[in-house]
Amino acid sequence: MPLRVTFLGTAGAIPTTERNPSSVFVARDGEGLLFDAGEGTQRQMMRFGTGFSVSHLFVTHLHGDHVLGIPGLLQTMAFNDREEPLAIHTPHGTRGQLKSLVNALGNRPSFPVRISEVGGGDVAYRADEYEVRAFDTDHDTRSVGYALVEDDRKGRFDRERAEELGVPVGPKFSRLHEGESVELEDGTVVDPEQVVGEPRPGRSIVYTGDTRPAEATIEVADDPDLLIHDATFADDRADRATDTAHSTARQAAEIANRAGADRLALMHLSSRYAGNTDDHEREAREVFEGTAFVPHDGEKLELPYLDD
Repeated sequence: MPLRVTFLGTAGAIPTTERNPSSVFVARDGEGLLFDAGEGTQRQMMRFGTGFSVSHLFVTHLHGDHVLGIPGLLQTMAFNDREEPLAIHTPHGTRGQLKSLVNALGNRPSFPVRISEVGGGDVAYRADEYEVRAFDTDHDTRSVGYALVEDDRKGRFDRERAEELGVPVGPKFSRLHEGESVELEDGTVVDPEQVVGEPRPGRSIVYTGDTRPAEATIEVADDPDLLIHDATFADDRADRATDTAHSTARQAAEIANRAGADRLALMHLSSRYAGNTDDHEREAREVFEGTAFVPHDGEKLELPYLDD
């Protein structure tokens, strides 16, 4: 089942000629999820071919570089004759501000927009095979991060072992794989644990938004496939990172190690590094045991099942 991440905007507070403000699009089995929407997000979606079929928008906090793209995006959706509702999730205490932003153009959107508040520990969205969890972050305003965590998958079905036990090919295979014991013609009962392996973990993506290093990032998902972490500054501005409630690339790498992440995407880069992100990648790679990289706007990443 495809799980694709498109980095729509990777800049910090000030956009550059190459980087748009924060926004990440996640496509899973035909469903589109958007995390933050800095100004110009709708143009980035057109430019990089994600389309506008977004069912849920997850806002980490209400600083302009994360939300100023919302009015334009909603207008573009309306111009495209959207009728499906859009759910927007925002930190506790910010619904009123976000509602004002949604209505900033002086008229309500032509399709339903439902705004809900979330806090650390809440399940912002529960789907059939995954959920999006909110977790506490450490920024200088009300803020949360989000983790998309898939359910465990069924264990592998051992067809050869089933046949050895006398299970006939057909419906009983499916019943066993679904966790149901079956009785054979001679009265023998075969239990699922005899022919089905241990559950296999699903995939997970953790997106912090803007934050200092936070323990909740480590705890929200087990060994995430991808951690998208604030890395506004390199080591040369570590004091500035602390003062402005951001992280350095090295700090993001330390969190990624402790979280057991497989890959680390360094996001929200300050415009002072517009021409060169080598230090970010070098400093993160000195610490992180997995793959650390600075994504470009428009970069796409497919996340496979690691055990397939």
